[in-house]
Amino acid sequence: MDGHHLVLGELIDYITGETLKDTHDERYRQKLARLLMDEKGYSKSEITPRVGLLARAGEKCAMISIDFQVSHGDRIGMIIRYGPGSLVTRRRPALSASRLVVSYQVPVVVVTNGESAEILHGASGHVEATGLDAIPSPWELARWIRSVSFAPISKHRVEMESRILYAYDVDDSCPCDDTICRL
Repeated sequence: MDGHHLVLGELIDYITGETLKDTHDERYRQKLARLLMDEKGYSKSEITPRVGLLARAGEKCAMISIDFQVSHGDRIGMIIRYGPGSLVTRRRPALSASRLVVSYQVPVVVVTNGESAEILHGASGHVEATGLDAIPSPWELARWIRSVSFAPISKHRVEMESRILYAYDVDDSCPCDDTICRL
């Protein structure tokens, strides 16, 4: 046991080849990695797992993890955030993360519990589709990217989104959660 997370041993990351703790949550992340590559057709070079993102709320800050960042050309077109349980409660912090990971709004935001998924329009937050099979393929992501603006997000908006992300992902989170690093 690691905190209250059951560690089943070690596993090899499907994308990077790194050795990771084998937990139920990590098994779902690996399932998503296989889905992205084997079923959706993304290459390893288009997917970055475990992207660190700094969330601030006043003097407080923490490093949050984005499970997958998916690129198309020179743009980040999609982020995927995994979390067990209800998807509805995952929407808002995922949208905040999509507004912080780069200087523009990431067009596609996916929240998933590993069994289901919601595909959100990054700018509006509207649920565009549901289900793991609805996660966009590379050509579908290219279509999304062509239809959005990559205008920079204002400093004020960045500050507010960072506070929202901190409130959802850090405040009241489990101290043993290894996807959050309190700074």
